Amino acid sequence: MSLPPSEIPLGAMRFNSDSQKLEYWTGATWMQIHTFSPNFEGGVRGIHGGGAATTINTIQFITISTQGNAVEFGDFPQRQYLVSATSSRTRGIWMGGYTNSPSFTYINSIQAVEMLSTGNGFDFGDLTQTAGYAGTVGNQTRAIRLGGTAPVNPSTNVMDFVTIATTGNAIDYGDIGTGGGMSPNISSPTRGVFSVAYGNSIDFITIASTGNSQDFGFLTDEGKSLQEPRGACNAVRGILAGGYRYPQSPQGETDIIQYLTIASTGNATDFGDLSTTKRVSAGTSSATRAVWFGGLTPSATNAIEYVQIATTGNSVDFGDTVETVYEGGACSTGHGGLG
Repeated sequence: MSLPPSEIPLGAMRFNSDSQKLEYWTGATWMQIHTFSPNFEGGVRGIHGGGAATTINTIQFITISTQGNAVEFGDFPQRQYLVSATSSRTRGIWMGGYTNSPSFTYINSIQAVEMLSTGNGFDFGDLTQTAGYAGTVGNQTRAIRLGGTAPVNPSTNVMDFVTIATTGNAIDYGDIGTGGGMSPNISSPTRGVFSVAYGNSIDFITIASTGNSQDFGFLTDEGKSLQEPRGACNAVRGILAGGYRYPQSPQGETDIIQYLTIASTGNATDFGDLSTTKRVSAGTSSATRAVWFGGLTPSATNAIEYVQIATTGNSVDFGDTVETVYEGGACSTGHGGLG
């Protein structure tokens, strides 16, 4: 049997009607995408925690394969926003951020939930430094914090990590070339990918190792100097949605969605548009769908929207969050870092 045409792009995906499986192109052959989907009301569970809203210790969840409004999960012991999250199949991790209780301050707290149930979150440990606006990537084993900022360490380039199955304080991982907040939640089981805080560069790390980040490529031309886009992915493709364009004109929130192939390096490609201009939403995913909770449009919103990861196109309405929310973190039981 002859091979498919050589012009098929690396990371392209197809549905095999014979095997009824989703596959991706490695450059030489089609490989089946392995997924793990715990049966929570029919599919992968997406969990959103924290964020700036009426009550910012709220945890809520959706079933990603469906559409509808989010349902309350529980509460965190500490209010936490300017935060991002990642997870194993059973435990979600929220790293750093900002709190207004008992006073307004950046924090080094790590909080967690057991994702196979509902209930309140619990204290996990501490980062190596205070940090808000930090990104996260992770797989079944590790959660890694990417940079961030705080008055005592503005635009930090520090990365640290925890082993998700345990509890305890973070350990130094390495440094990023540029400090500040990063885009979270683009991971395969082996690699984490993120846009840097200022400019249009994309970096990557190998999750199982430690060390400094390496250059991956650039955001789309329209996304130059894009701050605070939010990521979601399966094991093959990472998607960045929204953000804040600064300092070029026009300044402000953007509706652009762009994607990249995690296993390669190279520049991002246009995917489509969000339903509205938006930044600081919280993204997560299943193997087939990427979803984003809330955000600033520039006013706060309760909208949840999604795209089909294997295609390109504009986002579709999913439902509403429990309350208007932004600057929270989201994770799932089936994101790309889990295979």
